[in-house]
Amino acid sequence: MGFWIREKYIEGSRILSPMAGVSDSPHRRITRNMGSAFSFTEFVSVEGILMGKVKTLDLFRFHESERPIWFQIFGNNPEKIWTACKLIEELNPDVIDLNMGCSVAKVAHKGSGAGLLKDPLKAGKIIEGMRKSVSLPITAKIRLGWDHSSLNYREVVHILEESGVDAISVHGRTKKMGYSGRADWEKIAEIKSFAKVPILGNGDISSGEEADFRLKESGVDAVLIGRGAIGNPWIFGTKKKSDLSDQERFSVILEHLKLMKEFYGDEYGAILFRKHLNKYLMDREDLNPLREKLIRSSSYTESVNLMSSYLYERTPIVK
Repeated sequence: MGFWIREKYIEGSRILSPMAGVSDSPHRRITRNMGSAFSFTEFVSVEGILMGKVKTLDLFRFHESERPIWFQIFGNNPEKIWTACKLIEELNPDVIDLNMGCSVAKVAHKGSGAGLLKDPLKAGKIIEGMRKSVSLPITAKIRLGWDHSSLNYREVVHILEESGVDAISVHGRTKKMGYSGRADWEKIAEIKSFAKVPILGNGDISSGEEADFRLKESGVDAVLIGRGAIGNPWIFGTKKKSDLSDQERFSVILEHLKLMKEFYGDEYGAILFRKHLNKYLMDREDLNPLREKLIRSSSYTESVNLMSSYLYERTPIVK
């Protein structure tokens, strides 16, 4: 399966969703290798781009193996967004995506992220200007509306299409819901039924089987997988995490940790990796003692030794 974003063909139908503090380059490389159709960066502040903040621009660092690479940005000032697009085009992404779905108060209540859903005409103006500012495809990620009394997704989609958007990702919740409740896939399917551009559905996909079901049921061109992919990059392929041997599981864990070390440095990479490590092992109660030791590890070498001891010597790991 695949679909077109303007002249760019995307091969595949399962995609790692952008997640702040999670979908960094090492995670994107692991999931891309496992079958994710392309890579989204974490969302990046337009203000930070224009100020040239090193930490902000560092979020755009990527490896060539991650391509196609989507740069996702957020902001609410049209002129600043257009200028930022021109600057980041020089970093050679494949697509620029406008975040219109972030529900965090400090973003949405300032008119960025899901805050743009309150002003569809402004959002359309922003997309139109982005198209004129750069030669790259322009996409957007939206929610169904601000809350259930203002489900304006039909209006938003129509305006974005008229403004020249090349594809739209739809999270099947409102801003007010955040990540509570359940994503409304019936409304995502409704959007796909009338949309003229590719639609990517997002919300509550926790397995490959569920991804296939949502694709077939809703007819969307692809699905975005967020929280369900943390500690489970196999969700993008054909293998189930529950069917893996310990060697297969630890091989991917060590590869991920190695990429973290290369990207962030040994100790800091090990610290940042803990949130992934917990998810990689949380389904195996028998590995809890090993997991507790690994979480306290502060280097790649120490983690390798702990896993090797378990795998090849089968030495009991005691607390």
